[in-house]
Amino acid sequence: MCGIFGIISTEKIVRKELEVLVHQAEQRGKDSSGLIFIRKDQFHIRRADYNIEKLLDKVKPYDSVVVLGHSRLITNGLSDNQPVVRENIAVLHNGIIVNEDEIWNSISPERKLEIDSEAIVGIALDHLHNGGQVDTLAEAVLSKCKGIVSCALILKDQGKLVLLSNNGSLYVGTREGSTYFASEKYPLDTLACTNVTQVRQSSMIVDIPAAGKAEWNISDDNIRKENLIPEFVYNKEQAALLEYRKPNLKRCTRCILPETMPYIHFDSNGVCNYCHHYKLRNNPKPVEEIFKLIEPYRREKGLECIVPFSGGRDSCYGLHLIVKELDLRPVTYTYDWGMVTDLGRRNISRMCAELGVENIIVAADISRKRKNIRMNLEAWLKAPHLGMMALLTAGDKHFFRYVEEVKKQTGVQLNLWGINPLEVTHFKTGFLGIKPDFEEERVYSHGAMKQLRYHIKRFRAMMQSPGYFNSSLWDTLSGEYYRSFTEKQDYYHIFDYWRWDEDQVNDTLINDYGWELAVDTSTTWRIGDGTAAFYNYVYYTVGGFTEHDTFRSNQIREGQITREKALELVEDENQPRYQNIRWYLDTLGLDFERVIRIVNNIPKLYHQ
Repeated sequence: MCGIFGIISTEKIVRKELEVLVHQAEQRGKDSSGLIFIRKDQFHIRRADYNIEKLLDKVKPYDSVVVLGHSRLITNGLSDNQPVVRENIAVLHNGIIVNEDEIWNSISPERKLEIDSEAIVGIALDHLHNGGQVDTLAEAVLSKCKGIVSCALILKDQGKLVLLSNNGSLYVGTREGSTYFASEKYPLDTLACTNVTQVRQSSMIVDIPAAGKAEWNISDDNIRKENLIPEFVYNKEQAALLEYRKPNLKRCTRCILPETMPYIHFDSNGVCNYCHHYKLRNNPKPVEEIFKLIEPYRREKGLECIVPFSGGRDSCYGLHLIVKELDLRPVTYTYDWGMVTDLGRRNISRMCAELGVENIIVAADISRKRKNIRMNLEAWLKAPHLGMMALLTAGDKHFFRYVEEVKKQTGVQLNLWGINPLEVTHFKTGFLGIKPDFEEERVYSHGAMKQLRYHIKRFRAMMQSPGYFNSSLWDTLSGEYYRSFTEKQDYYHIFDYWRWDEDQVNDTLINDYGWELAVDTSTTWRIGDGTAAFYNYVYYTVGGFTEHDTFRSNQIREGQITREKALELVEDENQPRYQNIRWYLDTLGLDFERVIRIVNNIPKLYHQ
């Protein structure tokens, strides 16, 4: 996934105009970059494993009449970069193709690279070699590819640029005879472009100077030492370190919460206080109300709402409802903070491509975010405290900050969230010494006094390990501020109006959209989240339960499943996920065996 951009000018490129496009593209990812430009009647390609601004300063392509480029959030193919070049064709691609193996089996050219984007060039070569025309090239590409394909295909010899997209993450505009394109509309508006068109399930063909028989002038600049996508190799000895004990815990006779749950107590019948205080949460309002609510936001054309989109099952199903039931034209927004797995990204690609929905990505500085997590986890390992586990996921709270930026850039106010009402996990703050608030209506806690109490408790816990006082602290606090204190406007929850039903959610996503499942667990919950497997392993190893126990208990109270079924499910769901835990620790650069041995040696909350 990346931001792509370009200027095809009648004169030399204006530096400030190019910088506007570059800046917006970089918002979508800055792990690597690439440029295509013309100099002395030859196409030059420069690729680098650093940010696009640095590459631009180094290359200075301002003497060209054509400059195309990308700023990339690396997904698959770490060793390969864009533009991808084969013969006389190059491509800049935003998105993820999820069926590349199937594509390569159906065309004549052979695969040479790891990167999925090469499949687009392969299709183009196959199409043109078999007598296909340039004006039908987009149809050939889009008919074979699954997943987001928003790309610029450069046909060097023919002097053609083919711009195509299946989900609308591509805009084209003109200004004073020049053509501009970008992954988002905002930079084109900033440049005062006219005739701005969103490309969706279609293509545009733009004339560019032809290079004749001149070969591509290609150079790569690779200086990165950090491995952003560690290769997974199964290690039997490592996997064996993951414990899965089944402690004999006293559990609530109505739900399945165990005696190790913070602030739990049982009545004479063995029913816990969480059950006694429970109020139905999955009890939606009449669906007619949301139709009335969204009516003022409807438009004759253009985008109508923003959907914060993690790629998890609930945001994916929420998007399905918004498009299919509410008949809205949404734009999805994803905040990638370095712990979104490739599985999560692929499901984002599947859903947006299938529904033809634009996806705006705001990518954090992945290296810095992972460094922050690593520092906090190292501090935690020196003084393990279950109440401090939530600090490891604090970096994703900027999700709430950037949705406001997306609203400003798109001019869209309505934002509809697909948050599961049953995902309430009181124990995460309970281990910090905060009693559960049974009156809280939302999954996320709000209010100044609640947050102040939380921060005081957390500060005391941080004092046990000074390593917590590191450079990540501002990132943590500012993210939590945007989540808990900023006023949210035009902000609604889709599951306030649709009852959340797990079977229906799973059936729809898997059967209708080919939603991808994880290889190391049977659950569909949080499988695109790189942190969940690790923190649940810690909770289970020390406390004998995980967030699966609290979720299934809520389902019991809602009458969705029986207690017997819940016990059966969590016995399977609580098993350690070796592959996901290994990915998490590898991306943080931490030694798997050292970390797991420390976790295994933490004193248990139950008698062994």
